[in-house]
Amino acid sequence: MNRLVVVSNRVPSPESGAQAGGLAVALEGLMGRRGGLWFGWSGVVSEAPGPVSVRTHDNVQFATVDLTQQEHDHYYTGFANATLWPLLHGMPELMSYDRRDAQVYRAVNERLVDMLAPMLRPNDLVWIHDYHLLSMPALMRARGVLAPIGFFLHVPFPSPDVFGALPESAMLLRELLAADLLGFQTDTDAENFANAASHVPGVTRLPGGWLGVGGRRVRVGAFPVEIEAHEFAAMAAESARAPAVERLRRSLHGQRMIIGIDRLDPTKGLLQRFGAYRRLLESYPEWRRQVSYLQIAPASRQEVAAYRALRRELESTAGAINADFGEPDWLPLRSIVRAGARKTIAGYMREARVGLVTPLRDGMNLVAKEYVAAQDPHNPGVLVLSRFAGAARQLSAALLVNPYATDQVADAIHEALTMPLAERQERWRSMMYALEARSPLAWGRTFLAALLRANSIAPAPTMRVGGAFVSAPEAPITVGRASLDQPRAEQKPSGLI
Repeated sequence: MNRLVVVSNRVPSPESGAQAGGLAVALEGLMGRRGGLWFGWSGVVSEAPGPVSVRTHDNVQFATVDLTQQEHDHYYTGFANATLWPLLHGMPELMSYDRRDAQVYRAVNERLVDMLAPMLRPNDLVWIHDYHLLSMPALMRARGVLAPIGFFLHVPFPSPDVFGALPESAMLLRELLAADLLGFQTDTDAENFANAASHVPGVTRLPGGWLGVGGRRVRVGAFPVEIEAHEFAAMAAESARAPAVERLRRSLHGQRMIIGIDRLDPTKGLLQRFGAYRRLLESYPEWRRQVSYLQIAPASRQEVAAYRALRRELESTAGAINADFGEPDWLPLRSIVRAGARKTIAGYMREARVGLVTPLRDGMNLVAKEYVAAQDPHNPGVLVLSRFAGAARQLSAALLVNPYATDQVADAIHEALTMPLAERQERWRSMMYALEARSPLAWGRTFLAALLRANSIAPAPTMRVGGAFVSAPEAPITVGRASLDQPRAEQKPSGLI
């Protein structure tokens, strides 16, 4: 079997488990089944770069490296999260750019490649993940790595004119194009990337989902990330009887609960969501004392000024809602900025009559899928979902809203709260059917099968030499027979451009 090498910014601790949503949720099942090597940052900031630390858990090797404070400040906090994150979400007005951040970003990508390359084996499949590592495909080719390389972007990809606001945009596009397969969450993201890449000199669009890059071809397509719906449903059902969930249930005193689960992030639309909840209480006063809104938004990236400002504004807005509408025995809004265990969160989701998932822009949003899976089939809640989340394409039976339209979101919450049981069940069945036909394992197998096909069709990879791409030296590229179970029929990649 070809060994799978996953490269991501953060490597999860095998003992801690994954939180709700996120990259680790999508990959942990695949890695547990296939085994392989998972390489990336340890999450530790140290005084000086150190060697690779390797731990083995079951059949997976977890190989991690520390970042220095300078690398963390410029690579992670600076270019990755203050520049790329808002830009890729189509919010260039929130972007903070410093050329030194961009230089350190590329230097960290280069150091990671230098530490990973000696660990690779001839038959490896390399799968790089997300916006922290955009330079890595070209840097790996420059080190002589001839293995099949796939790259998957978990966040959206904006229109070419928005991405062009970044001074390094053309260089990053060229560096990504050193991969054999580039995967995105939605057809729109794949199309946006192809349009942006086609403006790079020497790149042409080809039929059948390919880009021509010099003398080679790169495949581009959409591979929506999935959850293990039945597993999450079982977890939620079990957790519903746990003491923490029982305490929450008692605290509601019969009120219907609205829940939101998000990182504290400008792209999640939390301020707009709080505004919609206020409008619900203003426009539909019958819900006062009858509902309770629980928002769990773990604080993140507090080194970034925009995140600190958002937290202050959210705390002020939540306080104002509670001051204006609260009663001595009723708190309209409970806002929590601490993370919770995934199992406990699943129980909270099952308890909620309404799930509010209203990002301004999101690549997929697995929390939306988890909320659906967590519901009691006999008495399910209703998902109110932003149409700007990638999940909206699969969960069309949710109440789809424009998160910027305060009245529309408030009306949708009211509709969800008053929806008859038969309609709630019908909508839930439609969404659950879409989820249970897919799985993270099938998603991963589909991507890897597409990677092997792309690598076998395309000419030899390229190397970056002196700022230009040239063909790599002639060498046998042995990928062997892929020991992949056939993916389910529903798991064919959609939207190949």
